[in-house]
Formats: sequence, structure tokens, C-alpha cells
Amino acid sequence: MALFLAIAVFEFLSPVFSMMRVPSVFSRIVLMASVVALSVGLTNVVFGAASDSKPNIIFVFTDDMGYGDLGVLHQNQRTGKKHATPNLDRFAAEGIQLRRHYCPAPVCAPSRASLLRGLHQGHTEVRNSDFDKELPDNHTLGTIMQGAGYRTLHVGKYGLQGLGETKGSLNSPDEWPAYPTKRGFDEYLGYVRHVDGHVHYPNNDWPMGNSPTHQTGKEVWHNEEEISAGLDKCYTTDLFTAYTKKWIVDHARTQGDQPFFIYLAYDTPHAALQVPTQAFPEGGGLKGGLQWLDKPGHMINTASGEVDSWIHPEYRNSDWSNVEQRFATMVRRIDSAVGDLVQLLKDLKIDEETMIVFTNDNGPLAVSYIAGTPFTPVHFQSYGPFDGEKRDVWEGGIRMPALARWPGGIPAGRMDHTPSQFHDWMTTFADLGGVPLPALSDGVSLVPALTGEGAQEESTVYVEFLHGGKTPNYPDFDSSHQNRPRKQMQALFLEGYKGVRVDIKGHSDDFEIYDVKTDLKEVNNLAGTSDFFIGLQQRMKDRSLQLRRPNMDNRRPYDDELVPAVDAASTRPGARWLGYEGAFPWVPKFWDESPQQMGGVTQLKGDVGPGNGAVVFTGYLTVPSDGEYAFSLTTDSGAIMRIHDAIIIDADFGYEGGKEVSASVKLEAGLHPFTLSVLKNSTASSALDVQWRGPSLSKQAISIDYLSH
Repeated sequence: MALFLAIAVFEFLSPVFSMMRVPSVFSRIVLMASVVALSVGLTNVVFGAASDSKPNIIFVFTDDMGYGDLGVLHQNQRTGKKHATPNLDRFAAEGIQLRRHYCPAPVCAPSRASLLRGLHQGHTEVRNSDFDKELPDNHTLGTIMQGAGYRTLHVGKYGLQGLGETKGSLNSPDEWPAYPTKRGFDEYLGYVRHVDGHVHYPNNDWPMGNSPTHQTGKEVWHNEEEISAGLDKCYTTDLFTAYTKKWIVDHARTQGDQPFFIYLAYDTPHAALQVPTQAFPEGGGLKGGLQWLDKPGHMINTASGEVDSWIHPEYRNSDWSNVEQRFATMVRRIDSAVGDLVQLLKDLKIDEETMIVFTNDNGPLAVSYIAGTPFTPVHFQSYGPFDGEKRDVWEGGIRMPALARWPGGIPAGRMDHTPSQFHDWMTTFADLGGVPLPALSDGVSLVPALTGEGAQEESTVYVEFLHGGKTPNYPDFDSSHQNRPRKQMQALFLEGYKGVRVDIKGHSDDFEIYDVKTDLKEVNNLAGTSDFFIGLQQRMKDRSLQLRRPNMDNRRPYDDELVPAVDAASTRPGARWLGYEGAFPWVPKFWDESPQQMGGVTQLKGDVGPGNGAVVFTGYLTVPSDGEYAFSLTTDSGAIMRIHDAIIIDADFGYEGGKEVSASVKLEAGLHPFTLSVLKNSTASSALDVQWRGPSLSKQAISIDYLSH
């Protein structure tokens, strides 16, 4: 009887399954089995892939490498002076190009924070130029991947460690509150401080540098040990690649059954235009290419010869300036390193089960640290077909080179043009790791876009940044952008269009609106050109307040604005809830998973849903008058509350059951959609209690008078 019921239920749900990300016949069988189990009351929600199908993941991150610096994206189409990335071009042909992938801020610290925290710049604690600011003790890519059963490694540039107890001193892992091994990484090797990544020979002075701070040696930390004394003549692109290879080989030999996650963050081609000691070693992979020798004074197999001396033969051209030869050589070295990593995966026979993502932190910049010899992105049009560079919110400052390769999961030759942003990777990797998507993250899973299977949920792309300079007057930039003040800047995507504001004085300032699918240089401002764009202007202004939260360290001109209410044609009293059975490692969010239970409530209480699992409440809050409202929440296991898309309450990572968490938000009178995701842990009734107070309300539970759906 149960089987017949299951078949009937499965047939009823077939249209739903067809809309879900169901990647294979095997997965459909798994779904069918889940329905069978549900029919006899034995099921939990099935998330992600089976444990033995979790891919290894390597996230390769470069520093100041523009969209236009990849051959396949721009260089190959140029005439005249250009450089090449043959390995990355092959990488792209064997995987997918994400042609509209955006960084969350056009400088490194906030971009890296958003990546690691899974949050856009409306929510991350590190914003503007908050170099070396502490990454909060909360969910990171590292903790999520550890929760999915991965072994985690971070190699390279970090810069989010905090200043430590003795601010301004050299510090150590004991003093840095947010050292990588305290933020989800089992192992770390690299430059901790932001400024250390400005030079690429940690144990060698650089006589060409025009500033003493850029010439001296820098510290490299391996877990609790500072190792720079043994890194003579070690060029960081080579050093970080060689150690990553060594770690993968050791892992394959000793812990091959466990998937791994590697965050490989190069410090090149940023800042000092330093080049390697010698040619890239012949071959690649297990026996060729870069190798970790682990011998002090000769740590890697390119730690010999003359520091900062080798120019790639293709660029030894008398028509090229010294800085052009250097920059092209630095990019080519990264290209060779990626090819070396791919070959290693093939040699170890784990290529099919490993995904590599390649992208960059922000747009390119004019810098070289060589006295009297500036390098600008104009030399190779590193910003691609766009206007803008690092610290701009024009496309050249925020649209990133982005590729992904996974022979076992991403079909070759794919190209995707849907907007996405760094915070999507946390959700994507959780999805691939077979664990629930974290409710705290602003991201969506990009698995459908990567694999070409299933419907892709729309990503939130949002940028905000402050900088006192101006967009440079490069000759190929449109005159409307040249020398334009930056100051407070903001960009977002809505309904297929990009809204951008620079030199913002107040929230009444209009967005310029562009269709960057076709208007690559952002010169045809559509704002006010029709009733649609007049309406879109207001929707962009509303959206810019509904998806973010103020940060007291980085004030914005629109921080004190009331969050706009929404119109709803008709509503009913009370809120709705969906119940999901299962054991969840964090407060989960759901996109295409079907609930096991559902119903309505007159108050936000935890006496509904499964005894062990999660409950998601949704509806509208009816705010009686304009003003500031304080929300407080207590529960026994954890919860995340959003109003619109703004995170109001975070009671997840490290939450102590029964502890009250509170926050305030300024709301316009009217309807405000909310989502409250709550963990339930082996009890039929949760201790959930949500209260609010406002201009005309004493602190009280949110009653049915203020709830609708």
C-alpha cells in the first residue's frame, strides 16, 4: 500500500521535480526513494549529492588581474600589443566562462571578506578599505566546508586577521583574533598582513622599489610558525603553487577518501611588478613543474638564480617597456601555475572529481613601485571592453574574470551570462558538498548555471564602496567617466538592468541605469527615458535600502533612511510556515526542497513543525507607523531573521540557546515581507520567542494584528 501511495505522490510531484535541480537518473531514483520512505513515515529531507560524490574544490584567487587580462575574455581579440594565457584559455574551453561575475567591492579587503563570509557588502563587517580588520567569528567558507566533511587549506594572501592585542606590533597567530586556522581552515601558509602582499619575494630586498616599505622582507606564516627565513629567492606565485601541489599529493596518499577544499589566494600581479628567478620548470604535475623541496634556503625548485630577473621569452620585445614585460610575465606565471595544478590532478587521477574555480578580487590598477616607470591598465587594456579600474563601480572595476572547470560535473565549452557575485560561492560549495544551504548567506547556488541542469535562482548583485579619488582619464574611457569623483558609490542589478550611483550625497540622488548586456561602456543612461525606467528608478532606490544593513565603521548617506514598505494586492491574517525534517548543522535555507509539513500561525512561536529539523516562517509585518523598531529573539537551537532581504537577527553560529539577540531597524509604515528560519532540535516544541517594540508599541510578541500572508 505504501508503495502504491508513494507512486501516486511521485506522479503528483513530477512537475515539481522537473523544475528542480535533478542532475541525473540516479538522483531521481534517490528522490523516488525519499517519497517511498515518506509514505511509511521514515524519511528526512535529502540534500545535495551522495557523500562519495562530493567534488574536491580548489578556489584560485588572483590580485588585481583584470577581466581583460585573460586571453579568452579579451587579449586574444586585441590587435597590436597583447599578452597570452594559453593554460587558462584551455581551462575555459574545458569548463565554463562566467561572463558576468562580480566582485562585491572594487578593492581587496572587502571583496575577500564577502567571499569568505558568503555575504554581499550590505552585510559584511569588512567594508571600504578596512585592511587587516578582523573577520568575525562566524560562518566562513572554511567552516561550511568543514561542516560538509572537507579538509580545508588556505594558501596565500589573507589580510583579515585583526590587529591583535598589541596593535601595530608584529603580532603572531596567538594574538591575531581571526587567524585563518581560527576561521575554518585546518592549515594555513601565506602572507597574513595586507601590506606584506605588496612584494613577492618575502626574504629578499628589492632594490628597484621606490619605497623602503616595499623593499624589506615580509613574514610568511605556516600555521604557528614564521618561515620566511628559509624562503630565500622564493617567488610567491611559485611558492604558493608548490606548497599547494605538495599538500594535494600528501592528502591523496594519506587521506584520499576525504574531499578537500583549498583557497589559493595569489598576491600577484598586484603592486610590485616583480618577476621570477627563472623559466617555469618543464612539464608539470606530479613529477614536473613547480616542486616543494622543503630545504631551508632552497624551499622550492625555482629558489635559485637571480631574484626578479626572468622575463618570458614572448615578451622580450624592444617595443615593449620594462613594466609591460614585467606585468605580462607575472600574468603568464599565474597561467603556468594553473596549468601545473590541472596536470597534477590528472596525474593523481582525481581530475574528474575536482572542481577548480578561477577568479580575481577586483579590477586592475595603475601601480608598479618602480621609480619613474608607472604601469597602467591601459598598456594591455586590462579592464577589457569596459570603463573603470580598481576602486571604480563601473564595469571595469567590478566585473571579474571567472572560470570554472570540473570534468566530472561541468560540460566543456559552456558560457554563462547571468549576473553572479562572490557570496554565491558559499552556497554553491555547500550544495556541492551535500549539506544544507546556510540561511545566513546572501548567495544562491550556482550549480544549475555551472552544470546546465535545472533552473538557476537569481543572484543578488550589490556593491557599495567609498573612495576619495576619481576615475582616471584613460583615453579609451568615455568622457562622461574620465576624472569623475568616486566618493560614496553604489551599484546593484534589478530586473535585468544595472543601477549605479557615484559621489552620493543622499538617498534622493538618482541611479544611472544601464543595460550592460549591450552597453558595455555604460554610456547610454536609460534613467527617465520611459515610464518603465521612471518606475525602475524608484524600485532601485527601494531595493538599495531593503537588502542591506548599516555598518557603524563605514557610514553611508542613506543609513538613516526608512526601509520602504511594499504593496500587496490582498493578504490574510497570520503567517505561514514550512517544516523540514532532518539534522542540520546550521540554520538552513531552502529553494527547491519540498517541505514535509506546512501550516499557518497567529504568532511566531516554535510549537509547530517537526520535532527535529527546521521551520521557516514567512509573511508580512504590518508596521503601524514610521520609525525605529527593535526586534528581539530567543530560541533553543538557532535562528536567522530577515526583513525584506536584510539580515535583522543572526542567532546561528555560536548561538547559546535561550540567549536573547536583538537589533533595530528603521521601517516605513506598511507591509514588510519577512523570513524567519528556525532550527528545532529533538523537541516537539521550540522555545522560540520573537518580540518587537516601536514608536507606538511597548515590547511585546508580534501578534496576529501585525502578521499577514
